[in-house]
Amino acid sequence: MIENTAQALKRNHKKPQSGIRIRTLNYVMICVSVLLYLLLICITLQASRQYDTMLSATDAYIHCQKYVSLAEKSFDYLTGQARLYTLERLQEYPAGDDISTLLQTAMDQAVELTAWEAYAMRLAADSQGYDISSFPELSSLELLPEDQGADSSRLLERARELVFGADYQVTKNQAENNITAFLNNVMEQIQQKQQDSISALKSALVRQQVLIGILLAGTILLFVSILRLIVLPMQVFIRNIRDGKQLESAGAYEFRYMALTYNQIYEATAANILMLRNRAEHDPLTGIANRGSFDQCRQLLKGKGTPLALMIIDVNQFKQVNDRYGHETGDQVLKKVATLLEYSFRDSDLPARIGGDEFAVVVMDITAEMKFVIEEKVNSINHALLHPTDGLPRVSLSVGIAFSENGFPEDLYRNADKALYQIKGNEKRSYCFYENAKSTDSENGQKP
Repeated sequence: MIENTAQALKRNHKKPQSGIRIRTLNYVMICVSVLLYLLLICITLQASRQYDTMLSATDAYIHCQKYVSLAEKSFDYLTGQARLYTLERLQEYPAGDDISTLLQTAMDQAVELTAWEAYAMRLAADSQGYDISSFPELSSLELLPEDQGADSSRLLERARELVFGADYQVTKNQAENNITAFLNNVMEQIQQKQQDSISALKSALVRQQVLIGILLAGTILLFVSILRLIVLPMQVFIRNIRDGKQLESAGAYEFRYMALTYNQIYEATAANILMLRNRAEHDPLTGIANRGSFDQCRQLLKGKGTPLALMIIDVNQFKQVNDRYGHETGDQVLKKVATLLEYSFRDSDLPARIGGDEFAVVVMDITAEMKFVIEEKVNSINHALLHPTDGLPRVSLSVGIAFSENGFPEDLYRNADKALYQIKGNEKRSYCFYENAKSTDSENGQKP
């Protein structure tokens, strides 16, 4: 049995199996998941950088707006330091070369305006006779030759012309226009940077959402694959094993291979069990039921309300056949007797070999009124044995028969054996029926 199973498994190993391998699916899902997670991390980092860029651009926009306001105010008042400070801060923002030239021009003009304002302040202080020694920026200024020695009214008039004159206003307007052009360009660039950052951030978030959706779909696909390739086939396998059936070929490659292997073992085991059962229930020489099957039949028929007949049979002259022709010929004779018994009776009847040359037949659904059926069968078998055409020696059967109306009672075998004993070794009588009442002998049989 083990050798047959091993051969079946060897044949099974050579058969190619189709289906998805769990190991391959696992590797693929791991690789895809790792790749998607890496992409998700990269996109998340990119989105974080774009977010930082957007925050930086927003901060720059806010500060730029603040400096624009300062620049506008600084040109409305005589605040040279504030004006220069604002222009210096604006230099920190990106701009093209042409636009940066406008800012530099505005700074030069602011310096010029600041100088005019300081000179006007010196003239105003001198006209009023103020002490400006505590203001080194003013005291260090030298009066122009045309302003030296002028009276106070002339100095005030001169100071008023410097800060309210046409030249001052033209220079101031030019500076403001240059600053406005510069600021417009800077604001456009900052806003464009903001828009670019926002667009990039949105794109990163969209890609992130797409990857999350793919991961979700992959996770669902993995769960569905596990359900269809592992869980459901496992449930089917458990149900088939519980019901004692072969496994259905379903699921992943490993499960299909396991099902095929199990089915091979199942078939080999079933065949071996059938062979062992056949050996246990049948006589190895003749192929009909053995003593064990006969005894089992007796137990099954006990107490059953089924009418039947039991025939106990001996082969006459069998010892002489063995002594004269050898045991091999004797075995052939026994096989012939078993074949004739099996051929002569129905499938529902049970012919069995219960000893060396002793046989028995359980004839089902028959009563004493139908004894002629058994007489005909015994006569037919004896005629075949006494007139052989196969070269085997002549033999005959002695048969004891007993009937029962209620299955196989304890005394049925004993009654049939008693009937056999009445004609044992009597060549003129081949069978005998056991009956409780005495009666006369018949031509072919005897009733004790």
